Amino acid sequence: MARVGRWLPLELTRIKHLKNFERIGAEKSSVINLVSKLYLPTSGRLLIDGHDILQVSSDSLHRQMGIVHQHSFLFEGTVMDSVRFAKPDATSREVIECVRRLGCLDLFEALPQGFRTQVGETGRNLSAGQHQLVSFARAMMADPKILILDEATSAIDAMTEVRVQSALERLLQGRTSFVIAHRLSTIRSADQILVLRHGQIVERGRHDELVAEEGIYAELHRHFAGTAA
Repeated sequence: MARVGRWLPLELTRIKHLKNFERIGAEKSSVINLVSKLYLPTSGRLLIDGHDILQVSSDSLHRQMGIVHQHSFLFEGTVMDSVRFAKPDATSREVIECVRRLGCLDLFEALPQGFRTQVGETGRNLSAGQHQLVSFARAMMADPKILILDEATSAIDAMTEVRVQSALERLLQGRTSFVIAHRLSTIRSADQILVLRHGQIVERGRHDELVAEEGIYAELHRHFAGTAA
């Protein structure tokens, strides 16, 4: 059992993909900070694979964890360098194979100089979609057991979303995943969805269950479906 502050009890058991649908004021960042041990619980316990997080070293935890933010930082260098950053000893063939598994090899090869394209400082030479695909590839190269995506698709335009969504599903396979998202297309396949409001879990369940409840999630789902149409 983990308690964020004094207002969010959360217990996860054998959940592969937990996706967190945030409402304003939900304090979702605190959940992520607890899972990644940037915050420490002051009461209750946070267990990972049965181990109290207080007894797990930060280095050991972070070696098994990957995080992709809305605006993940990319260092100056080539696309190849950016992906390889997660595994410095990776060969060029390994990087290309990683991108192939992500389902985006054609998009990388279509860049002006392919994998030799300069990303520029903070990735300024790439579009938002290209930037995130590089971030996804870097995360896949690291092969983490725990993956956190914090609004990783929110800056993507509609034209790019389908490819990014497909890459995201491949990235999530076989991992315990925490996904923070406003876009319902990003979270509908989750094993469990939490709807947070003002620091409280107000709804939880799978996509179909929450739609049937006719609550906050269902309302947003109708709005999303209407906008997409």
